[in-house]
Amino acid sequence: MMNIQLILFNIILATSATNCMHKNNSENNTQNISSAVQQQKIQQIRLTERTRGFSRDIVFTPSSKESNINEEITTTKISPAEWQMVSRLAQTIDLSKISDLKAPTEGRHSDRAMIASIIITAGGKEYTSSEFDSGRPPKELEALYKAINGPVTTKIP
Repeated sequence: MMNIQLILFNIILATSATNCMHKNNSENNTQNISSAVQQQKIQQIRLTERTRGFSRDIVFTPSSKESNINEEITTTKISPAEWQMVSRLAQTIDLSKISDLKAPTEGRHSDRAMIASIIITAGGKEYTSSEFDSGRPPKELEALYKAINGPVTTKIP
């Protein structure tokens, strides 16, 4: 009787150990995929903000920053350090989940705020954030949003 119990215990222990190893391997594969997405080269970062009668796009590339405010386009060169800072902030975001980020406020649904989103191009693929109120991004995008906007933000006329 004792031998049967010992055999059953060993079978249960071996089965649970195998299940745990399989689960850990699945989690590691998911983490590796997310890490691979993060390691892709960031090619462009774009902030769009819109409401009735007003639009604003800011596009960062490795060599320039283009601002388009109501079809008035301004292009300026940026330093490699500035691009590196902005692209590193983008790399801290899980791009595969950027569209699922929850906005902290809902003013854009009733014209109390501009509708904003961030689009990151990495590895030839675009990753678009969920929409959020201008000036109030999801916390995961906050540092990048502030870096894109710079020290001065544009107000609706």
